[in-house]
Amino acid sequence: MKTLILLLLITIAEATIGVFVKLTGDAIPIYTLNFYALSFAALFLLISMPLATEEGITAPWGNLKDTVLIGALIAAQISAFNFAMTQAPIANVVIFWSVAPLFVFIFSALFLGERPRKVHGLIFVLAITGIVLAKPLEGGYMVGNLVALGDGAIYAAMVVYLRSEGKTETDNDIFWFLVAGAIILSPALVLAGPGDVTRIVHYEALGTGLPVMLWAAALGIFSTGVAYLCISLVLQRISANIYSLVDIIVSPVVAAFLGFLVFGEVPSLNMIVGGAILLGSGFWLTWLMAASSQPRPHRTD
Repeated sequence: MKTLILLLLITIAEATIGVFVKLTGDAIPIYTLNFYALSFAALFLLISMPLATEEGITAPWGNLKDTVLIGALIAAQISAFNFAMTQAPIANVVIFWSVAPLFVFIFSALFLGERPRKVHGLIFVLAITGIVLAKPLEGGYMVGNLVALGDGAIYAAMVVYLRSEGKTETDNDIFWFLVAGAIILSPALVLAGPGDVTRIVHYEALGTGLPVMLWAAALGIFSTGVAYLCISLVLQRISANIYSLVDIIVSPVVAAFLGFLVFGEVPSLNMIVGGAILLGSGFWLTWLMAASSQPRPHRTD
C-alpha cells in the first residue's frame, strides 16, 4: 500500500509541473523560475530527507565531478521542459517528451554497448509513426513541440550517464544534484531578473488573488521536491525498471488531463492518436530493456 501511495504522489507531482509553470504566467522569467524551483526543491529535501530516511546529508567531496555534471543535466532538462510548457499545451509537451526511452536505448547502444535486436527496429518505426501522426511542426506550437523532443534526449543522456557510473538516485545524491543545478541556474537572477515576485494575480475560477511566488514555490516543493523524495523512497521498494514502466504511461496521461481540467486544453485527434502510439512504443521498449536487464536463472543440472 505504501508503494502505491508513493507512486501516486510521484505521478501527481510530476503531472502538476505544467500547471504551475503556466499559472506563473509572464510574472517570472522562465529561467529564473527554474532557479527558484530547484532552490525550493533543494531546501525541501534538506528538511524532509533526514526526517523521512533518518539519515543525515553528507557533502559529496569525493564525487564533485559527477555531482556537478548531473546537476547541469538536471538544470538543462528542467529548463527545457519548463520552457516548452510556455510554448505549447501540456499534452503536447509530455507526449513529445516521452521519446526519452528511445533516446535511452540509442545512447545505451552507443556508449554502453547494448546490442539492438530486430524487435527494436519495429518499435522505432512505431515511435516515428506516432511522432509523424502527432504533427509536431503544425498547430502553432512547433517551438514547444521540438524543445520537448529535444528535452527527451537530455533526460536520456542523464539516465545513461547515471547507469554508466553505476549510480542510483539515493537521498544524499539527489539533494546535491539539485543544489548544483540551482547554482548553475543562479545567473538567471542577473541575466533575466528576479521577476515580479510580489505580483498578486486574480484567478476567476478561485474567486481570489494569489501571489505568483506561490506557484514558483509549489513548482519547487511539490512538483520537484516531493517527486524526487518519493522516487528515492519508492526505489527502495521496487526496481527502477518497474518504476519506469509505470511512470512512462501514467504521468503523461494525468498531466494531459490536468491541462484540460485547469486550462481547457484539448489535444487534437492527431495528437491523441500519435501520442498513444508514441507512449505505447516507449512502454514496449522500456519493458524489453527491463526484461533484458534481469539476471537469467542458472541451470543446476
